[in-house]
Amino acid sequence: MTSRSTLTAWLAGLDGARLARVLMAREDAVALPEPRSMGELAERLQRPGSVALALPRLPLPCLQVAETLAALGTLSRGALAKALGATARSAARELDVALETLADHALVWPDGAGGLRMAAPLRQAWDAPLGLDAPLAEVLEGVTSEALRGMLVALGIKPPGTRQQRAAAVLEHHGDPERVASLIEKAPSAARKLLERRARSAPRRTDFIVFGAPPADSQPGARWALDRGLLVRDRHGHGTDRMPAEVALALRGPDWHAPFEPVPPAMALVSVAVVEVNREAAAAATAFAAHAASVLSVCSTAPPARLKSGGIGARELGRTGKAAHAVDVVVRIALESAYSVGLLATDGPRVTPTKAYDAWAAQEPAAQFAVLLQAWWNLPLTPSQARDEDDKALPALAGAPPCDGCLQARGGLLAAAARLPEGRGARVATDLGPLVAWHRPLAHPSFQDETPFATAVREAELLGVIARGSLSPLGAALLAGGAEELATECRRLLPQATGTARLGSDLTAVVGGTPSALLAELLDATADRETSGTASVWRFSANSIRRALDAGRTPDEVSAELAAIAAGSLPQSLSYLIADAARRHGRVRIAPAACVIHGDEPALLAELAAHRGLAPLGLRQLAPTVLVSAAAPDQTLAALRDQGYAPVTEAADGTVRIEKVPPRRAAAIPTPRKTSTKAGTGRAAHRPAEASAVVDPHTLAARLLNAPPTAPEPDPFGTPGVPFGTDTEEIVAGYAKQLTYTDVRQLGHALDAGTAITVEYVAASGSRTVRTLSRLELDPPHLEAWCHLRDAERVFTLSRIHGVMPA
Repeated sequence: MTSRSTLTAWLAGLDGARLARVLMAREDAVALPEPRSMGELAERLQRPGSVALALPRLPLPCLQVAETLAALGTLSRGALAKALGATARSAARELDVALETLADHALVWPDGAGGLRMAAPLRQAWDAPLGLDAPLAEVLEGVTSEALRGMLVALGIKPPGTRQQRAAAVLEHHGDPERVASLIEKAPSAARKLLERRARSAPRRTDFIVFGAPPADSQPGARWALDRGLLVRDRHGHGTDRMPAEVALALRGPDWHAPFEPVPPAMALVSVAVVEVNREAAAAATAFAAHAASVLSVCSTAPPARLKSGGIGARELGRTGKAAHAVDVVVRIALESAYSVGLLATDGPRVTPTKAYDAWAAQEPAAQFAVLLQAWWNLPLTPSQARDEDDKALPALAGAPPCDGCLQARGGLLAAAARLPEGRGARVATDLGPLVAWHRPLAHPSFQDETPFATAVREAELLGVIARGSLSPLGAALLAGGAEELATECRRLLPQATGTARLGSDLTAVVGGTPSALLAELLDATADRETSGTASVWRFSANSIRRALDAGRTPDEVSAELAAIAAGSLPQSLSYLIADAARRHGRVRIAPAACVIHGDEPALLAELAAHRGLAPLGLRQLAPTVLVSAAAPDQTLAALRDQGYAPVTEAADGTVRIEKVPPRRAAAIPTPRKTSTKAGTGRAAHRPAEASAVVDPHTLAARLLNAPPTAPEPDPFGTPGVPFGTDTEEIVAGYAKQLTYTDVRQLGHALDAGTAITVEYVAASGSRTVRTLSRLELDPPHLEAWCHLRDAERVFTLSRIHGVMPA
């Protein structure tokens, strides 16, 4: 029986609750359109891409069990325990836990005949599982009948007549470990040493011949081993010699066991109170939320420039951090998180907020933080990594390739912290690093980490996910995966936005906690921010009040708005500052002409004409209250302000021109194009399929258990009668002959719903690539799409698409 058929039968025998666990663990396999049968579900679960998504989420014992099965093939539960050395009661219990986890992910399951079967793609997950080469049957595939005859003669076995019989005779002989061990004991010393060395080292595989290199059988003892099939020459007598897995296992002996580490590494723990964890998590989250809001506010008023090569360079990051009073790590995490959820977008040479940012900025700090925290959790990169392996500064938002290992490092960190005993935490948070390697062996530690996964730990502490060396409620909510649960914890831990400020006689405004959007906007317009965080400080000055007046506010409005946030009267020093700035504001006016300066005070105009610092403007006095400048209005305005004056500009009708500039917003991301067939294809334009709502796993499990066990395959000639749901699926099936029924359905759904899809594409040259495509448009026999691999529009031939996966 094939692995798919045994998987289908096993799935069909599960109860609803157990099947729902499988569906929740392998969400990509139940992506829209939902599978209609157990057979279709089994096919999706066996996809190489789907298996590759599931493997990195597994802890070390599960990977070790899977690797053992990949190396040794189908085994019984007892044979597997013996191979792993897990015969003791405690180890056997941990083995059952690992097998249960693998079954929940539909990677290993019982076949009904006492054996454990595994998903077929798992065999390709390791180049040499357990350091073993392929089984003897596979290694002998390229060996000629005459070479097999020579092996049998050397082994003292009378060769049968056919090649198949000769291969079976070699397999029978080498399948007995005791017989192989006895044979090697009688081998010459050189051959025995060579074989023992090869049995304990990973196989060496080459697919080419190195000219001038010494032949493989020139090694002492190699010829003896090759003659008896203990080593087998690849490529019909050329290339490297291979040691079949059966021979290597016989040489390793009956006492050898595959590695199995069912218990995570020990670490020093200390007592920690829940209230302390909550307090520290709340403080970290509140500080990050305030700094992140400040960073994005700076991006709104002064959008950072992009490098020609892409991304935001160190200089712009430093400028943004200085203006927001935030360290580089916070700036990078805030930018990457906001960009990933569409709060920021590229707008020509700059990165600017989108309209979504305005809605986000109006929310409470808890809601703002929940958005950024969820975005950080899903980031396929390490946002705070500031330097590469050559110690060169890395730009932010540079479009780095997705790193699944970075995602798994975060998941492993939280999984490790979640398994700590209640009321206990790591003595130092970075001590969690070795546990991450056990919970997520395929995670990628950053090359700049002094201790394992120190960067991931630092980011988690900064956001309040890890506190006092243990998992905080925020981290627990992220692990649970519920958006509502995360929002609830954020509201519980983070204080509400502050709408008032304490205005001091030293011309400062102090805000405890996170200022509301309206408060921050008012203070940013009338004062200069000095610090941000759990408490923020602004300072008023003549220039800051002048900015507010330039933007169109009147002195009375400034006083009234500041008095409202102060919940009382203004300090006398601030009232004097506003009055003084208002008195000086507009005493000099600049009119467009090229350009004219006029005012009501002849003495002030004479002062301007005689000012040495304004000499580059070429000022000439035409009348006691009129000057003319040789510079443009904007240059004249800037020069006067640089010298401490407070001019205003006039429109052509003589009214004061308000200088308030609307915030720059990036254009919204274009909506994916609707797919359509073009004229001349001989097919009717397909009708879009309605996207179904998200289905509860238990509901889908019940539906699948009541469905037929297998799914129909598409007719290879595209004739009527195939149960496709839409015209699009019928068109795709007529051209994409390499796709299965399930693949056709998923590609058709992506076309109809306007969603992205991942495909395996075989070019005319024969090279295979995996590409994520969006903005799909069907033009049989081609598919036009935006290719994320090439970052450009591309045309694909439907018949060359060999596999489909949800993006």
